Amino acid sequence: MNNSANALSKESMSKVTNVVVAGLGGQGVLKGTDILAEAVVRAGFDVKKSEIKGMSQRGGSVTGDVRFGKQVFSPMVTSGEADFLLVFEPSQVEPNRHFLRPEGVMITPDVVDAERLPSKKTLNVALLGALSAHLPVPESLWLETLKSGFDESFFEANKQAFQIGRATQSNSVR
Repeated sequence: MNNSANALSKESMSKVTNVVVAGLGGQGVLKGTDILAEAVVRAGFDVKKSEIKGMSQRGGSVTGDVRFGKQVFSPMVTSGEADFLLVFEPSQVEPNRHFLRPEGVMITPDVVDAERLPSKKTLNVALLGALSAHLPVPESLWLETLKSGFDESFFEANKQAFQIGRATQSNSVR
């Protein structure tokens, strides 16, 4: 990708992009997929989303698929087809690695310095920020989505976390 990764292009609008978000119950996987799906809808994409909650209330595995493009027919990402694997919990890398295509991008918690985050509860938003640097969605739409997706009292902390995550990837996206 080039430095205009956030500029919407005809090529990026027509391609279907597949994202799998994986973590444990209570880490914000479902909220993360909601935010991702809403941001790409605001950018004008057709979006399909699917979730597998498993034992989410007991700290079990949780995954969410988000597929977007000009036209998307199925919400499920099949094995080997994910362009991005966003992992909130390191123990979920291996159980979900099979989703990632060979040229895909995996984003794990180690890309973010957790000490810089305003709260450990904002890790999911920081990782969305890291993912956002790879997607054709303007930062302003991400911030609008964050503002509408959380109680107003949490917006500043989530905005800060998002920007910390986004900065970790923006220099590596070419």
